[in-house]
Amino acid sequence: MLVLVAPGQGAQAPGFLTPWLELPGASDRIAAWSDAIGLDLAHYGTKADADEIRDTAVAQPLLVAAGLLSASALGDAVPDAVAGHSVGEITAAVFAGVLEPTAALRLVRTRGLAMAEAAAVTETGMSALLGGDPEVSVAHLEKLGLTAANVNGAGQIVAAGTREQLAALEADKPEGVRKVVALKVAGAFHTHHMAPAVARLEEAATSLAPADPKVPYVSNKDGRTVATGDEVVSRLVGQVANPVRWDLCMETFKELGVTALVEVCPGGTLTGLAKRALPGVATLALKTPDDLDAARTLLAEAGSPAADAAGA
Repeated sequence: MLVLVAPGQGAQAPGFLTPWLELPGASDRIAAWSDAIGLDLAHYGTKADADEIRDTAVAQPLLVAAGLLSASALGDAVPDAVAGHSVGEITAAVFAGVLEPTAALRLVRTRGLAMAEAAAVTETGMSALLGGDPEVSVAHLEKLGLTAANVNGAGQIVAAGTREQLAALEADKPEGVRKVVALKVAGAFHTHHMAPAVARLEEAATSLAPADPKVPYVSNKDGRTVATGDEVVSRLVGQVANPVRWDLCMETFKELGVTALVEVCPGGTLTGLAKRALPGVATLALKTPDDLDAARTLLAEAGSPAADAAGA
């Protein structure tokens, strides 16, 4: 049983889209999406520097586009479940058949712009805590006025708040935490600082026509599978101002009996967490097209019906 997952913001790196645009039809697809959302995805994915793609309004649509492009290169293989971390949930909604690709790109463009505007109100950010006991860390963050915005499992929590609060965390780490690492994001996402973005997304969501998921869609909100397209969209809207519970998503993967996990481009973060939290589960990150053959093999070994039918 295979789960296909999509990473969130911070996974991007300069030039990461370059090798993917060499695949047949990839440039045309990226160009069409760029026209649809008014953003030159090819430029930002190939030529922009780290600071340019750190911009929330750029990073989010770029990540969704890259995830969709890399997943399409796998062929017609159908995963047994899907999930995404933070903005990756929009990518996963396409994998599940809830949203069409262009509609998803338009939604994420609005999301990125709205969250960038909300982030500009106060200077905020996010930092990952490595190690430590989750309960101890969460209590310590609350004492500093910070939010446990991402509870990622495998001993990793991401704190979010003002720059002053994050500086205080650097100077006063929770007991057992080995390291505090600043993330390449431009705001305190999944906290009350993002509340203004929720209203923008609610308005954008009225133009969507979501279908019900064709495969189990595991939600960041509580790790539960979601049965209807309307509920998926509702959760996508509210998610921007509420914590990501990736730890609960991985618990659901266990309950579903997942044996393999493939993370779409720019993969690495979620497979790293899975290696620690899901022992015995085969993992593969799509970083470049060179990883596609191994991913197709893993899909076939996991028993994906479409992969078997295609001889992948």
